[in-house]
Amino acid sequence: MTVHAHSAGILPCQSIEDLIAQGAISSQTPFDSDQVQPASLDLRLGARAWRVRASFLPGARRVLERVPDVAMHELDLTKGAVFERGCVYIAELQERVALPPGVCARANPKSSTGRVDVFVRLLTDRGRAFDDVEAGYEGPLYMEIAPQTFSVLARTGTRMNQLRLKAGNPPRLSVRDVGVDLTGDLVGFRARRHAPVVDLDHEDGHDPGDYWQPLEARRGELLLDPGEFYILASKDTVEIPVMEAAEMTPIDPAVGEFRVHYAGFFDPGFGTEEAAGQGSRGVLEVRGRETPFILEDGQTVARLVYEPLTDRPTRLYGQDGSHYQRQGLKLSKHFRGWR
Repeated sequence: MTVHAHSAGILPCQSIEDLIAQGAISSQTPFDSDQVQPASLDLRLGARAWRVRASFLPGARRVLERVPDVAMHELDLTKGAVFERGCVYIAELQERVALPPGVCARANPKSSTGRVDVFVRLLTDRGRAFDDVEAGYEGPLYMEIAPQTFSVLARTGTRMNQLRLKAGNPPRLSVRDVGVDLTGDLVGFRARRHAPVVDLDHEDGHDPGDYWQPLEARRGELLLDPGEFYILASKDTVEIPVMEAAEMTPIDPAVGEFRVHYAGFFDPGFGTEEAAGQGSRGVLEVRGRETPFILEDGQTVARLVYEPLTDRPTRLYGQDGSHYQRQGLKLSKHFRGWR
């Protein structure tokens, strides 16, 4: 793939499929039919993971050269394994890349991963930063997994993060502030501590009452407790035009004692009429920090950064079915609907 300056942007699904066909993205096993999204690629767990005593960046070394220094024990993911809350793990991914010059990548947790408060970050050999894959990188991919509230069950093939590929240096088309909605009888959910394990491959299979407490706001305000995890919704609807993709990013931490959104990728077509998603809201994954903080209705809690695609995607978000198109306040796909 040749990258020209005028074509800088996010690669759509057909370009990702071209990279797979060319061998620039490969896998230990055949790719799943639904693995390529409109502007991203789902990544799958491989056969092994390691419980480690600390997170790390590999620096000048390969990841597997660094793991023995911090590994406590190895997990066989082919049989399924529980990732315990409060612990840190490094897992092999099935996919590897040999990116062309001028093509880089960035990873982010999938929506369903962030909504169960599992913090994941991508690692590459000799990587200097989490989640970023430098242009021209050739090698394996790994993932750091750190469940914060719920212990989770995963196995070989489980998809926990996704890769967005970029040609050149895409310009920022626009930046939109995202406010929080604290109106109505039900404004959000707070995660229960000491809840059962969440099976990440079991959709609609968990009773939400075992994991979540419903929340109501008082006078349009919600008190965030330190260290607690919340699911809230955006005040306004979100729409990602067909020729754009977006990433939700945290705002300056100086404006509040909380962190928003582990899972930040929005694909083209999300919330659009063309993809039958008009009225979709952004779901906000919020964690309180060191001190209690009062969140007010409409308060800006995150930002959406829009970037162009290099070409019009051949399919849009939600056209093949999605748990989150036309969503309002909604838990992850692992949970049955709240009554």
